[in-house]
Amino acid sequence: MTDIFAFTNRPDPALFFHRNEPGDPRLGESVLSLPEDYASADVVLLGCPQDEGVRRNGGRPGAAKAPDAIRRYLYRLVRPGAVRLFDLGDTILQPSLEETHAVHQGIAKQILEDRKRLVVLGGGNDLSYPDCSALAQTAYSVLAFNIDAHLDVRDNPAPNSGTPYRMLLEEGFLKPGQFYELAYQPFAVAAAHLEYVLDKGGYPVSLEALRQVGVIPAIQKILIESTTEAIFWGIDMDAVCASDAPGVSAPNPIGLTGDELCRIAALAGGDSRSRVFEITEVNPEFDLQNRTAHLAAVAIFHFLARHS
Repeated sequence: MTDIFAFTNRPDPALFFHRNEPGDPRLGESVLSLPEDYASADVVLLGCPQDEGVRRNGGRPGAAKAPDAIRRYLYRLVRPGAVRLFDLGDTILQPSLEETHAVHQGIAKQILEDRKRLVVLGGGNDLSYPDCSALAQTAYSVLAFNIDAHLDVRDNPAPNSGTPYRMLLEEGFLKPGQFYELAYQPFAVAAAHLEYVLDKGGYPVSLEALRQVGVIPAIQKILIESTTEAIFWGIDMDAVCASDAPGVSAPNPIGLTGDELCRIAALAGGDSRSRVFEITEVNPEFDLQNRTAHLAAVAIFHFLARHS
């Protein structure tokens, strides 16, 4: 059993916004953070403030500052229903990215074994490897979504923000027919990477193809037809157009709208099989008026509001 409190730093209480108005309760006034309150929580929030994987992949560093940037906006939002949210704080970074992944995976696995839902704040998209593998070790079958402009199946010798899904596929954590790469952009995806996903039995669906059906109806159809026990949602914020999410590690001029992102988050929250909801690649160093961090917070609000 992993001691989740020994391997995490406690969240900064100054981020827990208080309006002190009984008729207008905010999430910062109800979030739990004391170890003795963990057992009563429905959902656990965990940050991982590192961007080493982004650096290795040649992206813009800065995502290490994202967890607290997102918290700053999340806790100002109104309380979404009666959900009991516990903020565990951040994974304590280790000397190497690989060691950080191992520690983070152990924490995530313990939270999931404790029958909590997990919301993860990256950090780089390399976190999808420890997060999804932790779920695969605690559930009989996993349906996984990578909502991203890229496929993240690079064949590199060292783990980075472009390799997590190849690692998950090669190590057997993702099964054929249960892995969807949604909203990818053809101009950002190499033909060899697309071919690799198809050869592995995954389903890559471009944003254009999604919109031909309708983004939400397309995902609803996948959910309805799936009989898997648990669902992993990996949201790389570069899937959102730069006008709505300018502060990311690899911005794109076109992509999902902020509204579409929040509707996806609500869909995830409303499915009781959703065990991990992960947001990565928010980059406060390049954000404009904190729009990207704010959008990420609102997406999490939609997930929590539909908690079931």
